[in-house]
Amino acid sequence: QVQLVESGGGLVQAGGSLRLSCAASVSMYTMGWFRQPPGKEREFVAAIRRSGSRIYYADSVKGRFTISRDNAKNTMYLQMNILKPEDMAVHYCAAAFRLAVRVGDLKEYDYWGQGTQVTVSS
Repeated sequence: QVQLVESGGGLVQAGGSLRLSCAASVSMYTMGWFRQPPGKEREFVAAIRRSGSRIYYADSVKGRFTISRDNAKNTMYLQMNILKPEDMAVHYCAAAFRLAVRVGDLKEYDYWGQGTQVTVSS
């Protein structure tokens, strides 16, 4: 059974930083981060393929967030810098065994974590 466990969420002031982690129970090919702000739909944040050679970001986080992974630990990270109040959301880890072509599409992912809250105070 595949499990994804997120950690690292919390409360931070605007302009601050947080680092999220997602530990998978097995090796996954495509891994990504999504977030769901209060009262809104879940949205794509970033994705990375197993080799790390292909990385994708939502326009809203480019230049501020960095996605990475450590395949030896089956763990993915999201370094979030210069956080803004609009980044406040429950952040979810997602993964698929296959190459996800439309990395921003929720339906491309088969497994999801439980979510971790990121709160940004202004």
